[in-house]
Amino acid sequence: MNLNSIPAFQDNYIWVLSNDEGRCLIVDPGEAAPVLDAIKENQWQPAAIFLTHHHNDHVGGMKTLLQQYPDIPVYGPAETQGKGTTEIVTEGDKITVLGMEFAVFSTPGHTLGHICFFSFPYLFCGDTMFSGGCGRLFEGTPEQMYQSFVKIAALPDETLVCCAHEYTLANMKFARSILPHDSLINDYYNKVKDLRAKKEKTLPVFLKNERHINLFLRTQDPVLIDQINKETNLQQPEQRFAWLRAKKDDF
Repeated sequence: MNLNSIPAFQDNYIWVLSNDEGRCLIVDPGEAAPVLDAIKENQWQPAAIFLTHHHNDHVGGMKTLLQQYPDIPVYGPAETQGKGTTEIVTEGDKITVLGMEFAVFSTPGHTLGHICFFSFPYLFCGDTMFSGGCGRLFEGTPEQMYQSFVKIAALPDETLVCCAHEYTLANMKFARSILPHDSLINDYYNKVKDLRAKKEKTLPVFLKNERHINLFLRTQDPVLIDQINKETNLQQPEQRFAWLRAKKDDF
């Protein structure tokens, strides 16, 4: 399989997984033009589309794509009904595309109906997890997003986290503000800063890397707990998750 990320808008990535025969899976096409250009350039044949949630920067290209490929199956949560979805999928469903079986799991938080698609090593997680961060809570609660992170954290270390935005540098600046002396966070921040200075991508990332540098995956880490407890005394990991998300909102 070949994994491709197509830049869209200011900081979106549309993911495309293609096989050696040129058939491809498209994930969250917020914009049609760059996808159609890539299809033409690579001579791909679209086999399916996955939608993680209903926001326009993830579904805005659907109308044009379906005009070009009216028979393509589109898998998404109930909240994407009316956005082009032909097959509504929920937690526990399995989908076979390009000979790969994808598991669907519910990850509310960013939106209430947000889902992720996973077939090792590929995790298409939309706006749930970003490298070094998590999605804004537009519809869900911190507790829901925490539970969504618990699900992702249970995946193998070698999982490739394919998130939908290039937010890594901003997330690492925030992480450094919370744990300024953490050597792994500082090393990764410097690496990301260099990549972005060269206009290079920071994604996808391995989950094993995120376990070290993503504060939202470290809510049971004694070092982070001690730091948080300098300001407040929170007993539960989901409370610490909520504290971090509120801090990030104001950062």
